[in-house]
Amino acid sequence: MTLPRSSLISLDDTPYYHCVSRCVRRAFLCGFDTFSGNSYEHRRAWVEEELLLLPSIFCIDVAAYAVMSNHYHVVLHVNEQKALDLSAREVIERWHKLFNGNLLSQRYLCGDLSIAERDALTLCIEEWRKRLCSISWFMKILNEKIARQANKEDECTGRFWEGRFKSQALLDEKALAACMAYVDLNPIRAMMAKTPEQSAHTSIQKRIKKAKQSKNPNHLSQQETSLFPFAGNPKQDMPEGLPFKFSDYLELVDWTGRFLRNDKRGAIPDNLPPILERLGMEPKNWINTTSHFEKQFKHFAGKPNKIKTFLDRIDQTTCHGMKHCEAVFT
Repeated sequence: MTLPRSSLISLDDTPYYHCVSRCVRRAFLCGFDTFSGNSYEHRRAWVEEELLLLPSIFCIDVAAYAVMSNHYHVVLHVNEQKALDLSAREVIERWHKLFNGNLLSQRYLCGDLSIAERDALTLCIEEWRKRLCSISWFMKILNEKIARQANKEDECTGRFWEGRFKSQALLDEKALAACMAYVDLNPIRAMMAKTPEQSAHTSIQKRIKKAKQSKNPNHLSQQETSLFPFAGNPKQDMPEGLPFKFSDYLELVDWTGRFLRNDKRGAIPDNLPPILERLGMEPKNWINTTSHFEKQFKHFAGKPNKIKTFLDRIDQTTCHGMKHCEAVFT
């Protein structure tokens, strides 16, 4: 049974979510269609540009992404507190970058509202505030814009995307690291690139380009500003960001990518990345998980006890992928 989106997203349990949207038509999202002989490679830039623009409007950060031939992956971080801290004017200004708002919101910016009108506008502002930290609205805006551009270019109408985007809640550090590596290594698994830095239209390529220009790529101020930064290993008074050191994560992705490219995949290399030890991940489980993350876990990924807490919250008793979670994340 298909679960409502409200049951799949709980910011009380985790701010991190892996989302996937797939193209429903034969005409490709990106890449080269051997059937028609048409190239849609330029559409990768459409998706990437919009993905990196929307966080400046929404209170949602992009942690990882990969734009493939007929689908894209993105790992999102929802910053609910940021949305709550926005003033009424900031909410309206952000919303007006997406839509025209209404007559009251337009007049509010000009300072021309009575007290009764301000009270009426407050209800709209609070609704817009919720939408600015809503994954559903983020994906809706992104997909609608790309669909309109593609339909216009193809001179046709109708659906461009599948009915719903897929979302997976990432409930702990292990699930987050495995999912990000899975997303960043998509082009390598698909044999579209040989190394992470050659993986076009991915977050890992963008982070590596910035790191090459930085003296200390682990420092927050010297990381790629359009992506959610790496804040370092968990500690007290930790700044906002991903709970890993960037250099550790880069080493992990490089190590995993080398294994995926190896013709003889039966043996695990001896030089394990230190981050695997910190996360307590068994190497064979890690490789299997980062190769098949989307198939192994349907809606949730993380420690079994965290998934059970999540399921209790949405009044469910079990979920697809629980055995994998017990084997990998325990």
